[in-house]
This record gives sequence, C-alpha cells and structure tokens, in this order.
Amino acid sequence: MMIHHVALYVKDLEREREFFEIYFNGEAGEKYHNPKKGFTSYFISFKDGAKLEIMNDNSIVTENESSKQRLGYAHIAFSVGSKEAVDELTMRLQTDGFRVISGPRTTGDGYYESCVFDGEGNRIEITV
Repeated sequence: MMIHHVALYVKDLEREREFFEIYFNGEAGEKYHNPKKGFTSYFISFKDGAKLEIMNDNSIVTENESSKQRLGYAHIAFSVGSKEAVDELTMRLQTDGFRVISGPRTTGDGYYESCVFDGEGNRIEITV
C-alpha cells in the first residue's frame, strides 16, 4: 500500500501553487474547477512520485492562528538530499520573506532539518 497524495486547503490557490513549484520543484497539473460547488484545486507532482493536492473552497476555509500547532496534520516534509541543500533552501526562503520557525539544526532524534511557514502559515519541514 502507498499514500497516493496529501491534501491541503488554502486561501490563495495560485500563491500556494507557485510556492511549491518555485521552492520544491513541484509540477502543477491542470487546474480543476467545479463552479457549482465553488471548489478549485491543483495536483502538484514531485519527481519522486509524491503528490500534493492544494484545494480552495471559500465556504469552509477558516482562519487559524498560524503560530500555534493545530489538530490534524502537523506539517509536510520535503527531503532535499543534503545538509547543504537544507541550509541553502532555508536561507532562500528566509531571504524571500518566509518565516523560519526552527533550524537548520540536528534534532534530538538525529534529523538535520529546518521548518518554515509558507505564505498561509502551513508548516513546511525541510530535511536531508
């Protein structure tokens, strides 16, 4: 068995699509839109086969304080291959105005990682 994809509701679909394309080399498929339900989404594919579905449905998206942990999924983790790549991407994101929450650092369980917020406050972990 394998996980086919992970899904994430967002407010600004196009901004989030660009975020995952620019910083994580994702490739967005064709935009899906269901005008009857007011739902739009993209599937973003990554070269290792992982997929992320980003979705927008204004009737159910709520505001949450992004600096606090939330119930449900905690973060999306991307492996970038090396400590140097973790450092470089973290610095690039910080330079481009994204908030670095932690790291880069070696965690107590031995992972080298950093954690940043995307444009909507979703936690993105960057690891080796």
